[in-house]
Formats: sequence, C-alpha cells, structure tokens
Amino acid sequence: MYSLCPKKNMDNFINRDVLLLSISMGFKIILLGPPGSGKGTQAEKLNDDLGLIRLSTGDMLREAVRDKTELGKMAKEYMDKGALVPDNVVIGLMKERITSLKEGFVLDGFPRTVQQADALCEFVDVDHVINLDVDDEELVSRLTARRSCPDCNVVYHLLYKPPMKDDTCDKCGATLYHRSDDTETTVRARLKVYRDSTFPLIEYYEKKGILVNVDGKGNIQEIYEAIEDSL
Repeated sequence: MYSLCPKKNMDNFINRDVLLLSISMGFKIILLGPPGSGKGTQAEKLNDDLGLIRLSTGDMLREAVRDKTELGKMAKEYMDKGALVPDNVVIGLMKERITSLKEGFVLDGFPRTVQQADALCEFVDVDHVINLDVDDEELVSRLTARRSCPDCNVVYHLLYKPPMKDDTCDKCGATLYHRSDDTETTVRARLKVYRDSTFPLIEYYEKKGILVNVDGKGNIQEIYEAIEDSL
C-alpha cells in the first residue's frame, strides 16, 4: 500500500509531522487582526489541532475577576465602570500566565498597542505573528450577525458558523446573546479605534521580521490552512 506513494510525498508527511510537533512543544504565536477577523476561531483551531494553549485577554480578565485574584480585583474596578483596564494590570496578568507555561501558546487579543508589545518582549520571545487581513465591509457583515455564549465564550455566526439549535450554544447549552457592541454604528467605531491604535503593531512586527499576512476572507478551514502553511 505505502509503495504506491512517492518517497517525496512521504518525506513531506514526515517533515510536516516534525514541524507540527515542534510547534506544539514550544511555538509562541500572536494573532493580530481587527474585531471580527476570526482570531478567536482560529486560535481555538490552533489549540485543538496543534495543542497550542489559547490565551485570550478577555477570557483571562473574566476568569481573574471570577476567581477574585489580586489582579482580578484591580481589573474589576475598571470593568465595573466601563473603563479600559490599564496596561499594567493586563500585562501583569499575561506575564503571570505565560511564565507558568511550558507548552506553546497563541495570544488572542494581546498585545493591542506597541507599548504592550514592548512589555511582552521583556519576558517572552515570540516566534511568529500572524495578521488576519480583512476589509471593513466584510467585518461589519460578520460582526452584526455574530452571536456569543455568555458562559463558555464560544462565538457563532448566523451565516458562517451557526449553532445547531437556534440561540443555543452547542458546547454548553447556554442561551446565546447579541453583544451590544455588535451594532453597525458601534462596529465601525471599534474598527476606527483598531486602525488607529493597533494597526501600528503590524509595522512593529514587520520590522522584527516575524510577521506574516494571511487573507482572512474565506471559510474557516481555508484560513486555518493558510495559517498552518505560514508556520
């Protein structure tokens, strides 16, 4: 059976297995992209397929608040006021989590600014930065049709990734909700903030020679395969 496969193809399979093993053992990846670009979905697939630990700023903040850690208590004061959590709290939370890991990981939602990127490089060396490139009109379409789970944070899309049962999370059964910041007016405002504050990170990591641009328009599997190929 195996004799029917050219040796070159077998070598490709072996090389890919070695690559994926090395990735899962210690690769440190950042996913960049505007709101709605699919960072969370792709980070989950990297976790499921390659064993990379997904580190989401939002999830970690909510977890720290729920567990009433010292950093969580500090974050809660700002979150309760609807204010942005200061860099020193977010960076402290990330440092605490990252330095405890032995596995590879993927950062989803951090860093958001050059200042955060500077702080990050003080305690970890990043291997790859993947920028999901999606135009604003596509993002508006995606975000206004997005539905989120309040319990396990899984995100669905009514067109591209609908739940099996209307308004119900496939994973935990909770009732999905439409985020208040997923209206068109709010989405466009969020995209402007992203372009102004986070877009400079692309140039920052380009200069370091570790940034790869991936077309974020397409189906989930196609985008994932493009990300995997870039590694």
